[in-house]
Amino acid sequence: MPDRAEIAKRVAQAEKLLQRGKTGDALDEYLQVLLEDPDNDNVRSMAADLCLSLSRTAEAVSLLGDLFERQVALGDAIRASLTYKKLARHGSPTWQQKFRFGQLLENTNKKLAIGTYENALDDMVKQRKKPESLQVMTRIVTLEPTQGNYLRLGELCSQLAESKAAAAAFHQAAELAEAAGADASQYFERAYSEDPSDPNIALAYGKNLMAQGQVGAAIFIFEPHVVAGNPSLELRDFYSQALLAANRLAEAEPLVWQLFERNPGRLQQVVGLIGQMIDCQQDAEAVALARKLELFQRRQGERRAFVATMQDLIAGHRSSPEMLEFLSELFNSSNRENDYCQTLLKLFDLYLSTGNFQKAGECLDRAADVDPYERGHQKRLESLRGKIPDDRFKVIASRLSQLNKSVPEQVRPEEPTLGAAALQDLMLQAEILVQYGMRSKAVERLQRIQELFPREEERNEDLQRLYLAAGITPRYAGSAPGLPAQTAAAAAVAGQAPGAPAAVHGEQADVSSFTRVAEITRKLYHQNNANAVLATAAHEMGSQWNVTRCVAAMRKPGLPPTAVQQFHADGTPSGESPALASVITACQELAVARGAVNIPDTLTAPEVQPVRRVLAELGVTSLLALPLMDGEDHIGLLLFMQSSQRNWHPSEIVVLKTLGEQVVIALNNAGLRRLVRNLSVTDEKSGLLKRASYLDLGLAEAQRAVQQAAPLTILLMHFGRSAALIKEFGEPAVEATLEQVGQLFTANIRANDLAFRYDTTTVAIILGDTAEKEALLAVEKLRKLVSDMRFPGKDQPIPFTAGLAEAVMRMGYDPVDIVTEVINRAEQALHDALAQGAGSVVCLAPSLASAAVA
Repeated sequence: MPDRAEIAKRVAQAEKLLQRGKTGDALDEYLQVLLEDPDNDNVRSMAADLCLSLSRTAEAVSLLGDLFERQVALGDAIRASLTYKKLARHGSPTWQQKFRFGQLLENTNKKLAIGTYENALDDMVKQRKKPESLQVMTRIVTLEPTQGNYLRLGELCSQLAESKAAAAAFHQAAELAEAAGADASQYFERAYSEDPSDPNIALAYGKNLMAQGQVGAAIFIFEPHVVAGNPSLELRDFYSQALLAANRLAEAEPLVWQLFERNPGRLQQVVGLIGQMIDCQQDAEAVALARKLELFQRRQGERRAFVATMQDLIAGHRSSPEMLEFLSELFNSSNRENDYCQTLLKLFDLYLSTGNFQKAGECLDRAADVDPYERGHQKRLESLRGKIPDDRFKVIASRLSQLNKSVPEQVRPEEPTLGAAALQDLMLQAEILVQYGMRSKAVERLQRIQELFPREEERNEDLQRLYLAAGITPRYAGSAPGLPAQTAAAAAVAGQAPGAPAAVHGEQADVSSFTRVAEITRKLYHQNNANAVLATAAHEMGSQWNVTRCVAAMRKPGLPPTAVQQFHADGTPSGESPALASVITACQELAVARGAVNIPDTLTAPEVQPVRRVLAELGVTSLLALPLMDGEDHIGLLLFMQSSQRNWHPSEIVVLKTLGEQVVIALNNAGLRRLVRNLSVTDEKSGLLKRASYLDLGLAEAQRAVQQAAPLTILLMHFGRSAALIKEFGEPAVEATLEQVGQLFTANIRANDLAFRYDTTTVAIILGDTAEKEALLAVEKLRKLVSDMRFPGKDQPIPFTAGLAEAVMRMGYDPVDIVTEVINRAEQALHDALAQGAGSVVCLAPSLASAAVA
């Protein structure tokens, strides 16, 4: 313990000596005090100054160095900085002193701190103190994280055998180089060479190799980390991509499937893998993966979408017998008979071309069983003559011969007349309409038959069955209604669902095309604007009927076309707009005067003389023009053009006329939707439709659903009791929140769905083409959309309660009754959900009593 009194006397003595000019003696007194009291920094500072005045620089530097170290230790940054600057003026600070001074400067003068660290680092390099220099280099990188500094740090760590630190530094340098657009491959490689066990570095290096096209090297880098277990999702993803790029599909399949199970949104990756397997002729593996995917999608309720995906996939890749067999199974189990038949015929062609005649015979047998009317069956059978066992050939031949033998029994012996042809046309139209659920239009055709051909059903068994299938009984004045007595067999036939139209027989009629009417109609009704309807009509009908060019146009007589869409076969150039407009104008004028215009040879027909040159430029040899009519008004034209002579069969024209009517209906539906969104029935702020249009639009959607035999669901979502919310938050806040909800919903629902402001805090949505299960998925999607919304000052999400009901769709039910019943049931579902508490969702199925709406 130093003697404070003695120290004070010595300090006073030193001050007196300074006053008398005895600097050396005063310095001796101060140095003696420091020996007795080494913690006296004031005396040390005075002694250092006296040493400098006496040119005793070495002693001064030593004293200043000790003073700096003590001030740093005490945290006195200001005095320490002043002392260091004095020390630097009169001597050379050690690297430790420079390092500590740099630490003092980091928060106040970063640039000077970096300079000080660099000086310290130079001293350490000269003194070969590499281990100590790592600490200094780390501080430099922290203050200035540039690519160059990371490289210096990486090299230093590598020299010191600090491999993990070196790898991390090179990895950072590589990422900075990559961000700057420079070549970072050498730095990724250096990082990996320093620490190949780091999965993040391996991932980065592998991604860089893949970007350079070095797939094999990337697999070599990824593989150890994947095999080691528990790799990250990103690492598994890129490893699977590398395997796919290297065509190592069998190894990639488990990884792709694992990633898909975690995230079903990666469906297209699984589908793409199946496609690659098909292209690489790994057909068995492709089918196995497709079956696994089909099971997964079926559990998710997405089987219909899966079938469509498989159909598109197989159409875009090489013909694979195994995959076509799988696709035929899907179509068969989905009751898609036309697609099933067409797939079997593709299989027939494939097996025939590869010499597998036994399999070809099986496919033809199954196809004939599904659709004996398909064009070309007899020719296909002949191609198998002598190539399959005779008994097998006879079985298939007997299936087709039974059809041919049935024709004479159904044809009356009288010579066909103009009246008979008209009757057959009307019967064919009625049967198609009955087959596809358009009962009201079918009844109109049958009433027309009743007027033109009274009591014809007494002589025509086909007409008798048609009346029974439509569920009507012809009535005549002065006689009791009724049909002639039928045999039990005829009644049984009438009770079945109609198959191919009874009035047309043989391959010439191409009855298989009838099954496409419902599918094409459904696609037409899904379109939201006139151009989309016309484009769909042109493409679907043109491809189905194998025409060279199909044009769908909107035009009023005397005016130029307002909308034109065309389909053209592969290898056929697109028609120029002026040329198409002139042909449309000429053909519609003919159609206005004559109805359907069928011209087998445009080179000799006088009707097309004005546009013969244009037709020749378009390569048209024959054409069929059908008017599009809305009531009595001509609104457009369907034009089918062929590069060879073609005389359209009456049955084909009837089917195309039916589709023309559906095109007009789809155009009207699209116009109604556009009108709804453009008129004042839409609230400008929220985008929701007003309650006043709820019933009218619900009725329109119900009528469309009945025509299409499609499901329809009404959803009501409630966001809290309006009176309580307005009392708590005020009406402006509640309105603003519901407007945000409306904007979210209208931006995220499908184009065909209709969203309404049902009341202050309730939103209604009419979900077209949506059954109960899909509607529940939509509810969850909408719930997530509003989960982040809050009323002002509240931390909890806005309350969400929902009720929904699927409409009861049956042919013969009045759409008004359908809409009334489903609206009432949706309201009851919401009432039940509110009774269960906030957050509840109730789906109310129809009771037997309430479902009887007809």
